[in-house]
Amino acid sequence: MKYWFKSDNTSAACPEVMDALLRANQGHAAAYGDDEWSQRLDGVFADFFGRSVRVFPVSTGTAANTTALAALTPPYGAIVTHEYSHIVRDECGAPEFMTGGARLLPMPGTNGRLTRALLERALADNPTSVHTVQPAAVSITQATEFGTVYRPDGLADLAACAHARGLHVHMDGARFANAVATLGCHPGDVTWRAGVDVLSFGATKNGAIAAEAVVFFDTDLVRDYEFRRKRAGHLLSKMRYVSAQLLAYVETGAWLRNARAANALAQRIGEAGSARLLYPVEANEIFLKLGDNAIAALRAQGFAFYDWGATGSGEARIVVSWNQSEADVEALCAALAAPPTESL
Repeated sequence: MKYWFKSDNTSAACPEVMDALLRANQGHAAAYGDDEWSQRLDGVFADFFGRSVRVFPVSTGTAANTTALAALTPPYGAIVTHEYSHIVRDECGAPEFMTGGARLLPMPGTNGRLTRALLERALADNPTSVHTVQPAAVSITQATEFGTVYRPDGLADLAACAHARGLHVHMDGARFANAVATLGCHPGDVTWRAGVDVLSFGATKNGAIAAEAVVFFDTDLVRDYEFRRKRAGHLLSKMRYVSAQLLAYVETGAWLRNARAANALAQRIGEAGSARLLYPVEANEIFLKLGDNAIAALRAQGFAFYDWGATGSGEARIVVSWNQSEADVEALCAALAAPPTESL
């Protein structure tokens, strides 16, 4: 394949991250988070979000999501989430495993988003009883699995409903930077100010190397999280290498520059394929109803992407990375805009 649009996980690390790694790779440093880089995380992220936080680096998004949810949900608990969320579709039962058996309550939602009405329905369907699982948390994805974003007001409405019923709010922020870039808001506006208690802060998809973090806005919820992270195998001995990436990602502004670049190119692809769009293009993902013949034709031209939806649906997911070349995007736009033929 010549043109990689499969996932932003296929992208390279950005220069700011590589420079930070080289600087951190000098001599000796304390292990297990006692190094100077890790010790700075809480302060730097507090400035970034505009309030005091606790930050815990981990190496994967699955670890961030599931250890965070384990801190919020007892084994007899339930987590309300969208039916297409990553924790439902792509984490191999890890949420249930890490929580010791908590159940996921998947809900439908237009364009990948949960709403207050959907949450109220889930709660009505799962009344408090010793015979049932107890709703304990809501988990949302920003940007969603359909590439759409939650606006601050909608998010705040959902979180207010959750908190009124005693549920905590977790955000899967694998593409958090792309969502903030689209919204043009402060990072705090779509996290703690809107009622998010804990964030899985993603950096890997947007220029880092195996660098994620669990960010607690409600620091009372940290409780035994450090033990949960250790038990899950994510207390990294050479944590300075992950922490240095996270610091560089935030402090240099790479998080926003990279996200804006990817989002802008995604918009161009969305415009070229506008007649076939399945969802609005609000981050760096584009979902298209192409048909099997067109999908085969694009792949024959060297475009790599994933099928989407049910087998035979003719749907495709295109993901733009922070370092996608304009030439790649121009080629794809030209292919999508070409007059229909028998194959495309």
